[in-house]
Amino acid sequence: MKKINVALVGLGFGGAFVEIYAAHPNVGTVTICDKNQTLAARFSGVNGVRVVASLEDIVSDDSIDAVHLVTPIPCHAEHAAAVLRSGKHCACTVPMATAMNDIDKILNAARDSGKNYMLMETTLYTYQYLYASEMLAAGKFGRVQFLRGSHYQDMTGWPPYWNGFPPMWYGTHAVAPLLGLSGSRIKTVYGFGSGAMDDALVRNYGNPYPFETAIFEFENGLKAEASRSLFETARAYREGFSVYGSDACFEWGYRDEDDPYITTRKSDGRAESELVVDISEMPNFYERLPEPLWRFTVGERYDSAHPIKSLRIGAGGGHHGAHPHLVHAFVDSIVNNVKPRYDERFAANLSVACVLAHESAMLGGKPLEVPTF
Repeated sequence: MKKINVALVGLGFGGAFVEIYAAHPNVGTVTICDKNQTLAARFSGVNGVRVVASLEDIVSDDSIDAVHLVTPIPCHAEHAAAVLRSGKHCACTVPMATAMNDIDKILNAARDSGKNYMLMETTLYTYQYLYASEMLAAGKFGRVQFLRGSHYQDMTGWPPYWNGFPPMWYGTHAVAPLLGLSGSRIKTVYGFGSGAMDDALVRNYGNPYPFETAIFEFENGLKAEASRSLFETARAYREGFSVYGSDACFEWGYRDEDDPYITTRKSDGRAESELVVDISEMPNFYERLPEPLWRFTVGERYDSAHPIKSLRIGAGGGHHGAHPHLVHAFVDSIVNNVKPRYDERFAANLSVACVLAHESAMLGGKPLEVPTF
Protein backbone atom coordinates (compact mmCIF):
# COMPACT_ATOMS: atom_id res chain seq x y z
CA MET A 1 0.00 0.00 0.00
CA LYS A 2 1.40 3.37 -1.02
CA LYS A 3 2.13 5.70 1.88
CA ILE A 4 2.86 9.41 1.96
CA ASN A 5 4.36 11.54 4.71
CA VAL A 6 2.21 14.47 5.80
CA ALA A 7 2.85 17.63 7.82
CA LEU A 8 0.23 19.63 9.70
CA VAL A 9 0.94 23.29 10.48
CA GLY A 10 -1.17 25.14 13.06
CA LEU A 11 -2.72 23.11 15.87
CA GLY A 12 -5.40 25.41 17.28
CA PHE A 13 -8.10 24.10 14.98
CA GLY A 14 -5.59 21.91 13.14
CA GLY A 15 -5.13 19.70 16.17
CA ALA A 16 -8.46 18.07 15.29
CA PHE A 17 -6.78 16.44 12.29
CA VAL A 18 -3.64 14.97 13.90
CA GLU A 19 -5.11 11.61 14.92
CA ILE A 20 -7.03 11.32 11.66
CA TYR A 21 -3.86 11.60 9.57
CA ALA A 22 -2.07 9.22 11.92
CA ALA A 23 -4.85 6.64 11.47
CA HIS A 24 -5.05 6.89 7.66
CA PRO A 25 -3.70 3.69 6.08
CA ASN A 26 -1.96 5.65 3.29
CA VAL A 27 -0.08 7.95 5.66
CA GLY A 28 3.36 7.12 7.01
CA THR A 29 4.77 9.79 9.30
CA VAL A 30 2.87 12.85 10.52
CA THR A 31 4.95 15.94 11.26
CA ILE A 32 3.39 18.77 13.24
CA CYS A 33 4.37 22.28 14.23
CA ASP A 34 2.88 25.29 15.97
CA LYS A 35 4.38 28.48 17.36
CA ASN A 36 2.90 27.40 20.68
CA GLN A 37 5.35 24.67 21.67
CA THR A 38 3.20 23.64 24.61
CA LEU A 39 0.29 23.01 22.27
CA ALA A 40 2.49 21.01 19.90
CA ALA A 41 3.78 18.88 22.77
CA ARG A 42 0.23 17.72 23.54
CA PHE A 43 0.18 15.75 20.29
CA SER A 44 3.70 14.34 20.50
CA GLY A 45 2.41 11.12 22.03
CA VAL A 46 0.17 10.26 19.07
CA ASN A 47 1.53 7.22 17.25
CA GLY A 48 3.77 8.13 14.31
CA VAL A 49 3.80 11.87 15.06
CA ARG A 50 6.95 13.98 15.29
CA VAL A 51 7.23 17.66 16.27
CA VAL A 52 9.36 20.28 14.52
CA ALA A 53 9.90 23.93 15.35
CA SER A 54 8.74 25.76 12.23
CA LEU A 55 7.22 25.73 8.77
CA GLU A 56 10.70 26.31 7.39
CA ASP A 57 11.77 22.95 8.82
CA ILE A 58 8.88 21.32 6.99
CA VAL A 59 9.43 23.07 3.67
CA SER A 60 13.11 22.07 3.64
CA ASP A 61 12.43 18.43 4.54
CA ASP A 62 12.45 16.33 1.37
CA SER A 63 10.91 13.35 3.16
CA ILE A 64 7.59 15.21 3.54
CA ASP A 65 5.20 14.80 0.59
CA ALA A 66 2.24 16.98 1.59
CA VAL A 67 1.38 19.80 3.98
CA HIS A 68 -1.98 20.75 5.52
CA LEU A 69 -1.99 24.43 6.54
CA VAL A 70 -4.26 25.56 9.36
CA THR A 71 -2.59 28.92 9.88
CA PRO A 72 -4.11 32.44 10.26
CA ILE A 73 -5.82 33.90 7.18
CA PRO A 74 -3.18 36.61 6.57
CA CYS A 75 -0.54 33.86 6.21
CA HIS A 76 -2.35 31.65 3.69
CA ALA A 77 -0.85 33.04 0.49
CA GLU A 78 2.76 33.12 1.71
CA HIS A 79 2.57 29.71 3.36
CA ALA A 80 0.71 27.93 0.53
CA ALA A 81 3.05 29.31 -2.14
CA ALA A 82 6.10 28.27 -0.11
CA VAL A 83 4.78 24.73 0.33
CA LEU A 84 3.94 24.31 -3.36
CA ARG A 85 7.23 25.76 -4.56
CA SER A 86 9.11 23.34 -2.30
CA GLY A 87 7.62 20.50 -4.34
CA LYS A 88 5.00 19.44 -1.82
CA HIS A 89 1.25 19.05 -2.18
CA CYS A 90 -0.73 21.65 -0.25
CA ALA A 91 -4.06 21.63 1.54
CA CYS A 92 -5.16 24.87 3.15
CA THR A 93 -7.99 25.95 5.39
CA VAL A 94 -10.33 28.67 4.14
CA PRO A 95 -10.31 31.17 2.60
CA MET A 96 -7.67 30.70 -0.08
CA ALA A 97 -6.72 34.37 0.47
CA THR A 98 -8.42 37.76 0.77
CA ALA A 99 -6.59 39.73 -1.94
CA MET A 100 -6.47 39.16 -5.69
CA ASN A 101 -2.66 39.29 -5.93
CA ASP A 102 -2.36 36.68 -3.15
CA ILE A 103 -4.76 34.36 -4.94
CA ASP A 104 -2.69 34.77 -8.11
CA LYS A 105 0.43 33.91 -6.10
CA ILE A 106 -1.06 30.56 -5.07
CA LEU A 107 -2.40 29.80 -8.56
CA ASN A 108 1.02 30.47 -10.08
CA ALA A 109 2.77 28.31 -7.49
CA ALA A 110 0.36 25.42 -8.11
CA ARG A 111 0.80 25.70 -11.88
CA ASP A 112 4.60 25.93 -11.74
CA SER A 113 5.04 23.11 -9.23
CA GLY A 114 2.53 20.69 -10.73
CA LYS A 115 1.50 19.73 -7.19
CA ASN A 116 -2.01 19.44 -5.82
CA TYR A 117 -3.68 22.30 -4.00
CA MET A 118 -6.86 21.47 -2.10
CA LEU A 119 -9.17 23.89 -0.32
CA MET A 120 -10.09 22.32 3.03
CA GLU A 121 -13.64 23.72 3.12
CA THR A 122 -15.51 21.82 5.82
CA THR A 123 -19.02 22.49 4.50
CA LEU A 124 -18.25 20.52 1.34
CA TYR A 125 -17.87 17.31 3.36
CA THR A 126 -20.59 17.65 5.97
CA TYR A 127 -23.15 14.87 5.94
CA GLN A 128 -25.77 17.48 4.95
CA TYR A 129 -23.81 18.46 1.84
CA LEU A 130 -23.03 14.88 0.91
CA TYR A 131 -26.73 14.01 1.26
CA ALA A 132 -27.85 16.98 -0.85
CA SER A 133 -25.23 16.03 -3.46
CA GLU A 134 -26.70 12.54 -3.66
CA MET A 135 -30.19 14.00 -4.06
CA LEU A 136 -28.88 16.19 -6.89
CA ALA A 137 -27.09 13.32 -8.64
CA ALA A 138 -30.24 11.19 -8.44
CA GLY A 139 -32.33 13.97 -9.97
CA LYS A 140 -34.55 14.27 -6.88
CA PHE A 141 -34.56 18.08 -6.95
CA GLY A 142 -35.89 18.16 -10.48
CA ARG A 143 -34.79 21.50 -11.91
CA VAL A 144 -32.76 23.47 -9.35
CA GLN A 145 -34.32 26.93 -9.19
CA PHE A 146 -32.37 28.75 -6.47
CA LEU A 147 -29.70 28.27 -3.81
CA ARG A 148 -29.23 30.00 -0.46
CA GLY A 149 -26.43 29.92 2.12
CA SER A 150 -25.69 31.54 5.46
CA HIS A 151 -23.05 31.62 8.16
CA TYR A 152 -23.87 33.41 11.40
CA GLN A 153 -21.13 33.73 14.00
CA ASP A 154 -19.96 36.19 16.65
CA MET A 155 -16.17 36.58 16.49
CA THR A 156 -15.89 38.69 19.66
CA GLY A 157 -12.85 37.56 21.63
CA TRP A 158 -11.07 35.91 18.70
CA PRO A 159 -7.48 36.90 17.76
CA PRO A 160 -7.14 40.66 17.07
CA TYR A 161 -6.91 40.36 13.28
CA TRP A 162 -10.58 39.32 13.27
CA ASN A 163 -11.76 42.64 14.72
CA GLY A 164 -13.87 44.36 12.06
CA PHE A 165 -13.10 41.67 9.47
CA PRO A 166 -15.28 42.15 6.35
CA PRO A 167 -17.93 39.40 6.66
CA MET A 168 -17.80 38.21 3.07
CA TRP A 169 -14.02 37.82 3.13
CA TYR A 170 -14.79 34.79 5.27
CA GLY A 171 -17.97 33.90 3.43
CA THR A 172 -16.73 30.55 2.12
CA HIS A 173 -18.79 28.41 4.53
CA ALA A 174 -21.95 30.08 3.20
CA VAL A 175 -20.98 30.21 -0.48
CA ALA A 176 -18.99 27.00 -1.05
CA PRO A 177 -22.01 24.64 -0.90
CA LEU A 178 -23.83 26.83 -3.41
CA LEU A 179 -20.90 26.79 -5.81
CA GLY A 180 -20.40 23.05 -5.38
CA LEU A 181 -24.05 22.23 -6.04
CA SER A 182 -24.48 24.71 -8.91
CA GLY A 183 -22.55 22.65 -11.45
CA SER A 184 -21.15 25.92 -12.74
CA ARG A 185 -18.87 28.82 -11.78
CA ILE A 186 -19.69 32.22 -10.31
CA LYS A 187 -19.44 34.93 -12.95
CA THR A 188 -21.06 38.03 -11.38
CA VAL A 189 -21.48 39.26 -7.80
CA TYR A 190 -23.83 41.85 -6.30
CA GLY A 191 -22.89 42.61 -2.67
CA PHE A 192 -24.71 44.60 0.00
CA GLY A 193 -23.68 45.69 3.47
CA SER A 194 -26.14 46.31 6.27
CA GLY A 195 -26.21 47.70 9.78
CA ALA A 196 -23.72 49.82 11.68
CA MET A 197 -20.69 48.60 13.58
CA ASP A 198 -18.86 50.04 16.57
CA ASP A 199 -16.18 52.52 15.49
CA ALA A 200 -13.46 50.54 17.28
CA LEU A 201 -14.17 47.58 15.00
CA VAL A 202 -14.25 49.68 11.82
CA ARG A 203 -10.67 50.91 12.22
CA ASN A 204 -8.85 47.68 11.27
CA TYR A 205 -10.22 47.24 7.75
CA GLY A 206 -12.40 50.28 7.10
CA ASN A 207 -15.39 47.95 6.98
CA PRO A 208 -18.56 49.55 8.40
CA TYR A 209 -20.79 46.48 8.09
CA PRO A 210 -21.42 43.80 10.71
CA PHE A 211 -23.62 41.97 8.19
CA GLU A 212 -23.21 41.39 4.46
CA THR A 213 -25.30 39.59 1.90
CA ALA A 214 -24.70 38.95 -1.80
CA ILE A 215 -26.37 37.64 -4.92
CA PHE A 216 -24.19 35.33 -7.01
CA GLU A 217 -24.90 34.71 -10.68
CA PHE A 218 -23.54 31.52 -12.24
CA GLU A 219 -22.52 30.93 -15.83
CA ASN A 220 -25.41 28.47 -16.27
CA GLY A 221 -27.94 31.18 -15.33
CA LEU A 222 -28.63 29.96 -11.79
CA LYS A 223 -28.74 32.52 -8.98
CA ALA A 224 -27.86 32.16 -5.30
CA GLU A 225 -27.95 34.34 -2.21
CA ALA A 226 -25.60 34.13 0.78
CA SER A 227 -25.50 36.06 4.05
CA ARG A 228 -22.69 36.40 6.59
CA SER A 229 -22.45 38.06 9.99
CA LEU A 230 -19.41 38.44 12.23
CA PHE A 231 -20.24 41.02 14.88
CA GLU A 232 -23.11 42.67 16.72
CA THR A 233 -25.81 40.36 15.36
CA ALA A 234 -27.81 38.36 17.93
CA ARG A 235 -28.21 35.13 15.99
CA ALA A 236 -27.48 31.55 17.05
CA TYR A 237 -24.44 30.05 15.32
CA ARG A 238 -25.14 28.29 12.04
CA GLU A 239 -23.42 27.32 8.83
CA GLY A 240 -26.20 26.29 6.52
CA PHE A 241 -27.47 26.05 2.96
CA SER A 242 -30.73 25.41 1.12
CA VAL A 243 -31.54 24.02 -2.31
CA TYR A 244 -34.86 24.92 -3.94
CA GLY A 245 -35.89 22.60 -6.76
CA SER A 246 -38.99 22.01 -8.86
CA ASP A 247 -39.56 18.58 -7.30
CA ALA A 248 -37.89 18.87 -3.88
CA CYS A 249 -36.24 21.33 -1.50
CA PHE A 250 -33.51 20.82 1.10
CA GLU A 251 -33.40 23.42 3.90
CA TRP A 252 -31.01 23.47 6.86
CA GLY A 253 -32.76 23.83 10.23
CA TYR A 254 -32.70 26.96 12.38
CA ARG A 255 -29.71 25.94 14.48
CA ASP A 256 -26.43 24.49 13.27
CA GLU A 257 -27.15 21.10 14.85
CA ASP A 258 -30.73 20.84 13.55
CA ASP A 259 -31.70 18.23 10.98
CA PRO A 260 -32.74 19.63 7.59
CA TYR A 261 -36.27 19.95 6.27
CA ILE A 262 -36.82 18.11 2.99
CA THR A 263 -39.96 19.05 1.09
CA THR A 264 -41.11 16.83 -1.77
CA ARG A 265 -43.76 17.55 -4.38
CA LYS A 266 -46.00 14.56 -5.06
CA SER A 267 -47.74 15.15 -8.35
CA ASP A 268 -50.87 13.24 -9.35
CA GLY A 269 -51.58 15.12 -12.57
CA ARG A 270 -53.84 17.73 -10.98
CA ALA A 271 -53.19 21.44 -11.07
CA GLU A 272 -52.26 21.40 -7.39
CA SER A 273 -49.76 18.94 -5.94
CA GLU A 274 -49.30 17.72 -2.40
CA LEU A 275 -46.21 18.93 -0.55
CA VAL A 276 -44.74 16.51 1.99
CA VAL A 277 -42.31 17.91 4.56
CA ASP A 278 -39.92 15.59 6.34
CA ILE A 279 -37.33 16.41 9.03
CA SER A 280 -34.55 14.06 8.00
CA GLU A 281 -31.76 12.62 10.11
CA MET A 282 -28.65 12.51 7.97
CA PRO A 283 -26.34 9.51 7.49
CA ASN A 284 -22.64 10.27 7.94
CA PHE A 285 -21.31 8.40 4.87
CA TYR A 286 -18.62 6.61 6.88
CA GLU A 287 -18.57 3.81 4.29
CA ARG A 288 -16.84 6.15 1.83
CA LEU A 289 -13.76 6.15 4.07
CA PRO A 290 -11.06 3.60 4.90
CA GLU A 291 -12.26 1.63 7.92
CA PRO A 292 -9.65 3.11 10.33
CA LEU A 293 -11.26 6.52 9.79
CA TRP A 294 -14.88 5.50 10.37
CA ARG A 295 -14.87 6.38 14.05
CA PHE A 296 -13.92 9.99 13.38
CA THR A 297 -17.23 10.66 11.60
CA VAL A 298 -19.04 10.45 14.95
CA GLY A 299 -16.24 11.50 17.31
CA GLU A 300 -16.95 10.78 20.96
CA ARG A 301 -20.19 9.03 20.01
CA TYR A 302 -18.24 6.10 18.60
CA ASP A 303 -18.91 2.89 20.53
CA SER A 304 -16.29 0.21 19.88
CA ALA A 305 -18.62 -2.42 21.38
CA HIS A 306 -21.36 -1.54 18.90
CA PRO A 307 -19.47 0.12 16.01
CA ILE A 308 -22.01 -0.08 13.21
CA LYS A 309 -24.87 1.08 15.41
CA SER A 310 -22.92 4.11 16.63
CA LEU A 311 -21.76 4.95 13.10
CA ARG A 312 -25.34 5.29 11.93
CA ILE A 313 -25.73 8.40 14.08
CA GLY A 314 -25.79 11.47 11.86
CA ALA A 315 -24.49 14.10 14.27
CA GLY A 316 -20.97 13.46 15.47
CA GLY A 317 -17.39 14.33 14.58
CA GLY A 318 -16.02 17.78 13.78
CA HIS A 319 -18.06 20.00 11.46
CA HIS A 320 -20.81 17.39 11.03
CA GLY A 321 -18.40 14.55 10.32
CA ALA A 322 -16.42 16.49 7.69
CA HIS A 323 -12.90 16.15 9.10
CA PRO A 324 -12.09 12.55 8.09
CA HIS A 325 -13.63 13.10 4.64
CA LEU A 326 -11.37 16.14 4.14
CA VAL A 327 -8.28 14.18 5.14
CA HIS A 328 -9.15 11.22 2.93
CA ALA A 329 -9.93 13.40 -0.09
CA PHE A 330 -6.54 15.11 0.18
CA VAL A 331 -4.53 11.93 0.79
CA ASP A 332 -6.41 9.96 -1.86
CA SER A 333 -5.79 12.62 -4.52
CA ILE A 334 -2.04 12.34 -3.94
CA VAL A 335 -1.90 8.55 -3.74
CA ASN A 336 -3.91 8.21 -6.97
CA ASN A 337 -2.23 11.17 -8.71
CA VAL A 338 -5.47 13.03 -9.48
CA LYS A 339 -6.63 16.59 -8.91
CA PRO A 340 -8.76 17.15 -5.80
CA ARG A 341 -12.38 17.93 -6.58
CA TYR A 342 -12.04 21.27 -4.79
CA ASP A 343 -8.74 22.37 -6.29
CA GLU A 344 -7.09 25.75 -6.82
CA ARG A 345 -9.49 26.78 -9.60
CA PHE A 346 -12.53 26.06 -7.48
CA ALA A 347 -10.85 27.79 -4.54
CA ALA A 348 -10.01 30.86 -6.62
CA ASN A 349 -13.53 31.22 -8.03
CA LEU A 350 -14.98 30.89 -4.53
CA SER A 351 -12.53 33.16 -2.74
CA VAL A 352 -12.48 35.87 -5.40
CA ALA A 353 -16.29 35.90 -5.48
CA CYS A 354 -16.31 36.46 -1.71
CA VAL A 355 -13.70 39.23 -1.93
CA LEU A 356 -15.70 40.94 -4.69
CA ALA A 357 -18.91 40.59 -2.68
CA HIS A 358 -17.42 42.87 -0.03
CA GLU A 359 -16.00 45.22 -2.67
CA SER A 360 -19.43 45.42 -4.31
CA ALA A 361 -21.03 46.15 -0.94
CA MET A 362 -18.60 49.04 -0.44
CA LEU A 363 -19.68 50.31 -3.89
CA GLY A 364 -23.37 50.21 -3.02
CA GLY A 365 -24.17 46.92 -4.74
CA LYS A 366 -22.37 47.55 -8.04
CA PRO A 367 -22.19 44.28 -10.07
CA LEU A 368 -18.62 42.97 -10.35
CA GLU A 369 -17.40 40.33 -12.77
CA VAL A 370 -15.38 37.37 -11.46
CA PRO A 371 -12.33 36.62 -13.62
CA THR A 372 -11.87 33.17 -15.14
CA PHE A 373 -9.00 31.10 -13.77
